[in-house]
Amino acid sequence: MSATIVLIVILVIVIGLVGFGVSAFNALRQLDVKAQEALGGIDVQLTRRADLIPNLVNTVKGYATHERGVFEEVTAARAGAAQAAHGGSVEQKAQAQARLDRAVFNVLAVAENYPDLKASTNFLQLQDQLTDTENQLAFARQYYNDAVATLNQRVVTIPWMFFAGVAGVAQRAFYQAPEGQQAPPQVQF
Repeated sequence: MSATIVLIVILVIVIGLVGFGVSAFNALRQLDVKAQEALGGIDVQLTRRADLIPNLVNTVKGYATHERGVFEEVTAARAGAAQAAHGGSVEQKAQAQARLDRAVFNVLAVAENYPDLKASTNFLQLQDQLTDTENQLAFARQYYNDAVATLNQRVVTIPWMFFAGVAGVAQRAFYQAPEGQQAPPQVQF
């Protein structure tokens, strides 16, 4: 009878360990998927922002036709940001967005010289949409970093670290603004 009890105890322990292993595997995979989804949220906002910028540029272009270099830089920066959004690393996305930030800042600085433009309803609506997108982008970046922090914490702590390799989950990079880009540029109209 004691051999039967020992066998039952061993069986319960094995079943418990297998159950925990499955649970740990699933938990790590869910955290990884959540981090990937959060990165997709950044891409959605970056795409929305990139789609707004040509409208803003065209509105300003109508008033400032002699600022060709500024508009060419916006076009190049927007193309780089779109390319990074569709497959670049987190660092590449951050660098492409920093370049686009500078280009948009330059467009808004050009707009400062045109009082009629600053009073234009279309320009004001585009500026509001861009501001709203920047706020959503900041939220998406924070959401991603929170998801990555949770994932990274699990991947490096016991007992989860023993299941990370089996689950195919590794630490992810945080979304960090490139040097000098921690705060958005301020433009007063």
